[in-house]
Amino acid sequence: MTGEMTMRIAAGVIALLALGTALPAAAQAPKIGQLEIRAYQAIPKTKTAVQLTSDSALARNLRREVMIRLARRGNEVGFSGGNVMRMDVSYFDLLGGNDRSTGTIGGWPDYVPPGSNPRPALPSNPVGRRDGLTPSTVGPTLRITLTLYSRDGGKVLWTASGSCMVQAEKSQLAGEAIINRIFDSADKSAVADSGCPL
Repeated sequence: MTGEMTMRIAAGVIALLALGTALPAAAQAPKIGQLEIRAYQAIPKTKTAVQLTSDSALARNLRREVMIRLARRGNEVGFSGGNVMRMDVSYFDLLGGNDRSTGTIGGWPDYVPPGSNPRPALPSNPVGRRDGLTPSTVGPTLRITLTLYSRDGGKVLWTASGSCMVQAEKSQLAGEAIINRIFDSADKSAVADSGCPL
């Protein structure tokens, strides 16, 4: 390798390191119990399609709440057309709940009501560490992320994310609280409390 090649490689590594230190702050999610809104611009008063990234009864119920709040702002809402708001709802319990039999892969999550869409039975494998280390002390967590994309070009116009540590039976209530806090001050960037139920 010549000296010039070595210099180019070193310059490339330094540029990547500089880029890497500038990115993590923008990519981090807010702490549990907090919400963060990034309003690159105010939510336009145009038609907004609210699309779920994953389908569950909890996600559908919370999407309805988002659509209600958008309609109150003067937006026409629907499932297609116009700007697209992607909604990600995730509920996870890394401790497996109080009853260890509920923390399984392939089992029904705690928040699924009777009569939900059926799915094939999968083997129930216990969720947990197999290395003997103490499990995480983080309790069951609900996280909601909303990202609004423009119809023309897919530019991100607005994002919001919030989370609550909450038991399964209160996940709907916690989700509604997060959504209400987000839309109470949706037009400006902010970091605030999620309003999690006690």
